[in-house]
Amino acid sequence: MIKYKKRRKYKYTLHSDFQYPTKIKVITPKDLGFLQIDSNGYLLIKSGYSWDGPSGPAFDTINFMQGSLVHDALYQLIREGVIEQSQRKKADNILKEICRKDGMSKMRVWWVYYGVRFGGKKAVKPDMLTAPL
Repeated sequence: MIKYKKRRKYKYTLHSDFQYPTKIKVITPKDLGFLQIDSNGYLLIKSGYSWDGPSGPAFDTINFMQGSLVHDALYQLIREGVIEQSQRKKADNILKEICRKDGMSKMRVWWVYYGVRFGGKKAVKPDMLTAPL
């Protein structure tokens, strides 16, 4: 049996390491290569990590880049089972917090937040596939 994942197309690649204190507790610290999270929720996204940026009808603007990076990384960690599915709302709140700090208007932050709350459930479903040998 093999295990594999269908890959998405990515728009962006990180060219410097980025760290963010998510405060999302994990039982077992995990290093997935480009992504690391410790037991206190300290997230390290390494140079070379690729992500698809803002999703849906959202515009890719400067005040959305850091938020989309961290949010995509957190959703990946949820899909991988490193972070519990029940933590999705915290990940969405982190997106909201980062976008607001980066200068996004309150109205747009509201739209972004409710967009991921209503449309993000599918994006955290485990994506590991298997096939017989």
